Amino acid sequence: MKSEILGTIDQLLTQGDVMLRQQLRDFETHLAEFVDTKYAIGVSNCTDGLHLCLRAAGVGAGDEVVTVSHTFVATAAAIHHAGASSVLVDIGEDHNMDISLIEAAITPRTKAIIPVHLNGRVCEMDKLMAIAHRHNLIVIEDAAQALGATHNGVKAGAFGLAGCFSFYPAKLLGAYGDAGAVVTNSKEMADKIFLLRNHGRTETNDIAGWSFNCRMDNLHAAILDLKLKYVPEWIQRRREIAKIYHELLNDLSEVILPPPPDEDSAHFDVFQNYEIEAEKRDGLFEYLKGRGIETLISWGGKGVHQFPALGLSHFTLPRTEQMFRKVLMLPMNADLTDDQVEYTANCVRKFYGY
Repeated sequence: MKSEILGTIDQLLTQGDVMLRQQLRDFETHLAEFVDTKYAIGVSNCTDGLHLCLRAAGVGAGDEVVTVSHTFVATAAAIHHAGASSVLVDIGEDHNMDISLIEAAITPRTKAIIPVHLNGRVCEMDKLMAIAHRHNLIVIEDAAQALGATHNGVKAGAFGLAGCFSFYPAKLLGAYGDAGAVVTNSKEMADKIFLLRNHGRTETNDIAGWSFNCRMDNLHAAILDLKLKYVPEWIQRRREIAKIYHELLNDLSEVILPPPPDEDSAHFDVFQNYEIEAEKRDGLFEYLKGRGIETLISWGGKGVHQFPALGLSHFTLPRTEQMFRKVLMLPMNADLTDDQVEYTANCVRKFYGY
């Protein structure tokens, strides 16, 4: 895409369109269409998007927000910086929030739920939304890793009051730096986020209140808008890669794989990551590294509650803790060839003596 991208950058810089110009508005329009929401607001990154959403929804000091420890620290950081407290629940077999544990975590102080759609798989949102409605709770989706994923035909980000996406370079749709977006069907919410991201400035240059500087710049927006049209084919390629991994590794007793594509009609997974649980994980990591295969151990092999400095170590989450002792991400991106995927899978097989 080099020529397309450089051409877009050249045109943008020639016109001097560097901040809050048409390219950003175009991307916001096209992203909202892609996610099937009424509004999309470009922000500086997904962390800021989550933080702004919590503030816009009125979540603050003394409130509790139910979420998970199997996520990047950004999720809990957004809650902390809004003045609220994280209440962590364990995960299920698919590495997403165990919905059956939510109601036991609700207290009179609970104000919101932040489900995290990890690795390109949407949580069981129908059940979660039913719980939220029953207890009058706000739902803000951390959809940083789930652009294009669906549950029962509804796309990630379109279930709750708002959803947040990351366009960090490693994401399925990546900028050349930090960028993110908030999507919502609520005009009130959208209006508040538009103000919060830009110093509280109104269209008449009034200041509506104290706010933040969390805008997406036009350069990122123009590049993301260019790339967005390729996302469906990139998702299809990721699903093909996941199918190859599953076919070659599904018989290994030492490895737990993510659900394969089309395992059930309710989920359409986009495989932002291919996250497995592996016996002798550290040995497998070194073995693959020695054969030219780069893998990742999610967030250094720790959940959010396992970082003492965050003050969340009082939570006991056995499924999350077990997973982090075994978790490993195999190579997953749309540019991988079948040969590379098969080579990786065969190296895993050889490590376990198959």
